Amino acid sequence: MASPALSQNQLSALLDILGPEGVLLTKAARFTYEADALTVEKHPPDVVALPRTTAQVQAVIRWAREAGLPVTPRGAGTGLAGGATCEQGGVALSLNRMDQVLRVDEERLLAWVQPGLVNLWLSQQLASRGLYFAPDPASQQVSTIGGNVATNAGGPHCLKYGVTLNHILGITVVFEDGESVTLGGEACDLPEADLASVVIGSEGTLAVVTEICVRLLPRPEAVRTILYAFDSIEDACNTVSRVIAAGIVPAAMEIMDQHTVGLVEAWLGIGLPVEAAAVLLIEVDGPAAGLPSQVESIGAIAREHHALSERIAKDEVERMALWKGRKSAFGAYGRASSGFYIMDGVVPRTKLAEALATIYRLCAEKGLKAGNVFHAGDGNLHPHVLFDANEPQQQADAWEVSHEILRMCIRFGGTISGEHGVGIEKRPMMSELFEPGDLAVMERLREAFDPARRLNPGKILPGGSGCGEAHAHADARTTSGQQGLKGFGGMMFKPDAEGPWI
Repeated sequence: MASPALSQNQLSALLDILGPEGVLLTKAARFTYEADALTVEKHPPDVVALPRTTAQVQAVIRWAREAGLPVTPRGAGTGLAGGATCEQGGVALSLNRMDQVLRVDEERLLAWVQPGLVNLWLSQQLASRGLYFAPDPASQQVSTIGGNVATNAGGPHCLKYGVTLNHILGITVVFEDGESVTLGGEACDLPEADLASVVIGSEGTLAVVTEICVRLLPRPEAVRTILYAFDSIEDACNTVSRVIAAGIVPAAMEIMDQHTVGLVEAWLGIGLPVEAAAVLLIEVDGPAAGLPSQVESIGAIAREHHALSERIAKDEVERMALWKGRKSAFGAYGRASSGFYIMDGVVPRTKLAEALATIYRLCAEKGLKAGNVFHAGDGNLHPHVLFDANEPQQQADAWEVSHEILRMCIRFGGTISGEHGVGIEKRPMMSELFEPGDLAVMERLREAFDPARRLNPGKILPGGSGCGEAHAHADARTTSGQQGLKGFGGMMFKPDAEGPWI
């Protein structure tokens, strides 16, 4: 049965735009789109639209405007902040059928792609040309480039190569009135206002991105991947700071604590040192002649900080096994715990050890376990607060601890999101991070792009409004139980679930 919010005439008009294969109406179909990976926030759309072209996106947005319906852009649905959840119903604008590489220019090192293209697919298609797309969120096997643009996703290798923003030359967007324009272009530096950078990271609240011009890089000549084990997580964190202070910028620096390593090793059996308090995965790349000296310098620093062991991947097979271990941490938690929250805070590198100690203390005070796996090179923390999903008090305690972790990040001079975005999850924290005047400027910017707040309404800004009406229930909370968790970082899994990666 179709949603009662839409008339037959409205549905007929939408079917004329997309055809029956491009519209999902049944309750069962809409159920699939009621949440992204923030599964405690569930709001089914009134209809799901599946366009394949920019022209179809324009037509759907004009149709929704006439029908008075909000539009929530969506990719693979792997986001962890509720940014792709239709909080006010309306249209789930699913872009994952727009998954083509439109054009590749090898000489100019760029490509035009559609937003539904899975991140890893692009590099796979470019491999025979010796090129790749550098941004590599740990979810790259499933997340889309459009979703990466929406949250300005980072990833392990953003330490050296930068986040998504640094690899986007131009974007074609559709505004709330259905008009389509191209922001930026194929040149590296255009003499116009950089509105593309305004839209990147705006989580679909300013415009819908329908085509993306990405910057490509040649494959590095050589790569070395090293795994260090430490008997304290402080030593691992201090090694990261010392390496950077020495003027060495590896491609990636990732840390997993003992809890995480144990879960991953029990699952994959790849020979990780489960007795270590923490492991540090470092990758360097570039001209082959320069890598041995970098590896030796890093090794010397690691030994100064009491590294227990050094394991250098002997070939590409071993290298990929080590990275599989890092990128499987999320699934390992899902196998071991029925519920957990995933934070995405950022602190200065010099505060990493203190931040982790605080996380463990906050969890211990509530009788909860914590696991940490994170992008150490740029201070992007991903602490996991584990709880029993069948115990309401544990859930409420985990929710409280998660808030305190983000407050800690603010106190330490960091921020509340490194790559997952704000969405619904972190919306209440925006008032703690920004002054009222700063939030007012953000609101004015949003109004300039979308006066009626029809695009992903209510997201990001605290007390946000959508479709011209105050969204009074957006930040409603209760003090315990499932409703008390609504809108903040909750993930619940069966013990054998894998879920997306971070």
